Amino acid sequence: MSKAIKVHAHGGPEALSYEDNEPGRPGRGEALVRHTAIGLNFLDTYFRSGLYPAPNGLPLIPGGEAAGTVVEAGEGVDWLKPGDRVAYVAPLGAYADERVIAADRLVRIPEGVSDEQAAGMMLKGMTAEYLLRRTFKVKPGDTILCHAAAGGVGLIVGQWAKHLGATAIGTAGSPDKVELAATHGYDHVIDYRAQDFVAEVKRITGGRLCDVVYDSVGQDTFPGSLDCLRPLGMFVCFGQSSGPIPPFNLSILAQKGSLYATRPTLFTYVAKREDLEAAAAALFEVVAAGKVNVSINQRYALKDAARAHADLENRRTTGATILIP
Repeated sequence: MSKAIKVHAHGGPEALSYEDNEPGRPGRGEALVRHTAIGLNFLDTYFRSGLYPAPNGLPLIPGGEAAGTVVEAGEGVDWLKPGDRVAYVAPLGAYADERVIAADRLVRIPEGVSDEQAAGMMLKGMTAEYLLRRTFKVKPGDTILCHAAAGGVGLIVGQWAKHLGATAIGTAGSPDKVELAATHGYDHVIDYRAQDFVAEVKRITGGRLCDVVYDSVGQDTFPGSLDCLRPLGMFVCFGQSSGPIPPFNLSILAQKGSLYATRPTLFTYVAKREDLEAAAAALFEVVAAGKVNVSINQRYALKDAARAHADLENRRTTGATILIP
């Protein structure tokens, strides 16, 4: 019998239950995929805790990214065949041995990219892609600030930004994480627990400040992030690992330099099939070419997903983490 992690009631990591699960057969436009590796993301904890409502309610199977092989393609899916290596990003359902998924959400994994890499980078890597190439188009000479620089998205952002010719400043919460981020493209890394990151950004940039701030931390880094932006700079809040940003008066953006602010999500950027294919192709290209290295720093058995969530929420992980069915 196939297995999956399910959530029957919102709560902490203990809410994750490892149990039997029947994936079913693929219908028209669908495919049955047997997972070889499953990505772990902070987003998963939001659905588990109830911070983000699950589209179809409870029970739910968490997980938004995975890689594996096609077992069976449904009617109308003539571009996939059994044995093809594929990966995907989807809102929910990845914490399982097997699953049926809409085939138009699947992308083939090219040579030069492993299943583990694909599972550990689809959500994080395509998030980095839209942040750097579409939300704010980073170009040579730009200066960026990325919080949680030693996290899964942060490590990719640092390398990709450097590839694009930007000066990359990151923040991290311990000496070990500072060191890790410094080896992944960042020109400067600030230990925000020991240093005032706003003051450090002003010092590093000689008062010129940053063109864009990428912030997945939320409550703890706001509004300091705004103070790191030059006039007309852009504040990009794409997560809230420390809690949501409280409501604020938009006039603060005017006061701090006519700033732009946005709250993007990957699923908007890859809603169209052509955008999904373009984002995945751009990601696979920089990884296969060695411009961006995706290191799998933690591996857990799928049945140990609760321990993985606890470690993630207690900031005991760095970079990419995967679950192995």
